[in-house]
Amino acid sequence: MRIALAQINVQVADLVGIRSQILAAHEQALAGAADLLVLPELASIGYPPRDLLHRRDLIRDQWDMVTSLAGVLRLPTLLGCVALPSGPGLRGCANALALLRDGRVDAVYHKRLLPAYDVFDETRYFRPGREAVIVTVAGCRLALTICEDLWTGVYRQDDYDDDPVAEIAGRCDVVINVAASPYQAAKPAIRRQLIADVARRVRAPVVYVNQVGGYDELLFDGDSAVVSPSGGYLAVAGRWREALVIADLEQPVEPPPDIDPRDDLHAALVTGIADYCRKSGQQQVVLGLSGGIDSALVASLAVDALGPDRVSGLLMPGPYSSPGSVSDAQALAAHLGIRSWICPITEPNQVICRLLAEPFAGTTENVAEENIQARLRGLLVMAYANKFGAMALATGNKSELAVGYCTLYGDMNGGLAPIGDLYKGQVFALSGHINRHGERIPQATLDKPPSAELRPDQFDSDSLPPYPVLDRILEALIEGPATAADLIAAGEDPATVARVLRLVEISEYKRKQAAPVLRVSAKAFGTGRRIPLARHIAD
Repeated sequence: MRIALAQINVQVADLVGIRSQILAAHEQALAGAADLLVLPELASIGYPPRDLLHRRDLIRDQWDMVTSLAGVLRLPTLLGCVALPSGPGLRGCANALALLRDGRVDAVYHKRLLPAYDVFDETRYFRPGREAVIVTVAGCRLALTICEDLWTGVYRQDDYDDDPVAEIAGRCDVVINVAASPYQAAKPAIRRQLIADVARRVRAPVVYVNQVGGYDELLFDGDSAVVSPSGGYLAVAGRWREALVIADLEQPVEPPPDIDPRDDLHAALVTGIADYCRKSGQQQVVLGLSGGIDSALVASLAVDALGPDRVSGLLMPGPYSSPGSVSDAQALAAHLGIRSWICPITEPNQVICRLLAEPFAGTTENVAEENIQARLRGLLVMAYANKFGAMALATGNKSELAVGYCTLYGDMNGGLAPIGDLYKGQVFALSGHINRHGERIPQATLDKPPSAELRPDQFDSDSLPPYPVLDRILEALIEGPATAADLIAAGEDPATVARVLRLVEISEYKRKQAAPVLRVSAKAFGTGRRIPLARHIAD
């Protein structure tokens, strides 16, 4: 049997565009003499559609598209879609996999395991399926499953009572799994092992088709494949790109190459920026270039995603900016080939301080005066964005967002935060990796100590623990199950742990107002982390 895997990147709710992509994949599959075409989970509308699923007209139009495709597709096709309920209204929709064959919807499978953790909330929209569905195509028995249905047993045995894999073992010749499985740093290796384990468990090849691309803050890496019960590969679609590959179930292929985590992280962020801009209609981006590592990395990623002609930078030296910060930012702009302008803020900062002289009389300068500078920079970036129809990119990293070392309506301004899920140490590591074939980010930027330069001789270490210590504590608190007591027991300084934990707690209100963060870790700030704002915080 020959099965075509269509790893596609669709725009949520673009039914016209999605239909065209499905038809194009169908023509490629026909040209490759495939017996079956398989498309990802909810490919008919894009994943995740979230509350668009409450729009009755959209969901009905989507189903009409599915049924109309059944009438024109000459090849049996398995399409992830939203199945309508049998009764009135839209209560009871299902996350479904439809077999389109012989001019009609021939069979429909309903996803049985609906994730409701982290970024997932499928129980909010769908009712679960109750039974296995096995169809025969080209004389081959295909067991239909959708994404999470495979993650039971060893991997999520405590989360579900149902085990769809157990029910199909020994009953099928091939397992089909269509997915919309978001990327995070450690997940590709786990997912590959999962697919191999399922193939061995059911004693049949597993056809895994994952969507690819950026969908708001979620990133999908593709990595579609067919794996045999022996663990060998029968097809490999690759990562971070659209692809249509045809698996001959009798013909082994070379396994996918090992994943370099730094290359993969770079590809993830570039994909996220490119697709966010493309799918939201953004033609230009702008950011502040401080001469520091964060803005340098964001600018480099933006150029890789969009090209230098679509990226602009503003250099905004203030009263405490070092000469090196300006020259480093100028060198960065020259290396990347982007447009840049110098817009000093010292004079407007003095004007604002004079305006506030009377209400601030008798007080000592503090963060209020520092933040005036950050907000002036935010004002200039947003003014440029408004004038030229550009989207501002926020340049803050996860370490800063975690402890509130960032300014609302200042450096947090932007429509997207590309590195908001990278700790400071990761920012330096990825920047160094980008420079491996030649200097793009000035070496001086990589070498100098981080500083916000909002007061004389200021360094981040004046306000925060050293970044290696801070990042270690933050990762354990945010992404792991560790408590403060666990960290102290492991040898961390009690006072430092308490201080960091409190900073994280009291900074939630800032993160609530932050730009969307591209998710690359197990727990990013955004939809997967939902903390009340008006809550008790221990002193």
